Amino acid sequence: MKKTRQQIVEAELRRLAEKNGGLLSPEKVVESARHKTSPLHHCFEWDDSAAAEAYRLWQARQLIRVVVQEIPGTKAKTEVFVSLSTDRGQGAGYRLVTTVLSHEQMRAQLLEDARAELAVFRRKYAQLQELAEVFAAVDRLAA
Repeated sequence: MKKTRQQIVEAELRRLAEKNGGLLSPEKVVESARHKTSPLHHCFEWDDSAAAEAYRLWQARQLIRVVVQEIPGTKAKTEVFVSLSTDRGQGAGYRLVTTVLSHEQMRAQLLEDARAELAVFRRKYAQLQELAEVFAAVDRLAA
């Protein structure tokens, strides 16, 4: 049976982790992928100009995400900008959280995005029994 691209990538990542004592580092992955015969080579942008621009965009996203403000009357902090999945699907950017929360449709989308992220969190940490109460609370909210 022919392996899928995902299976090939997974096998190579497992091989690299095993080769490095069970620890998989991004540096080792890139080092291995540099070789044109590597099964991971196609996963990376090797044109330095394009890669540099992509990295600057990533840096801009990180910059946007670290802008926080204190919630009045509390010591809690919240992000100033949020990214809605519907905007990301259209190649758009970020919105002021105050705008999103005051707009019915955008607020509903933010809530849907939060639910989707909770589902990802749950899948990622399902094996941790210590989080069973958290998952139960999420289930009660969803009901």
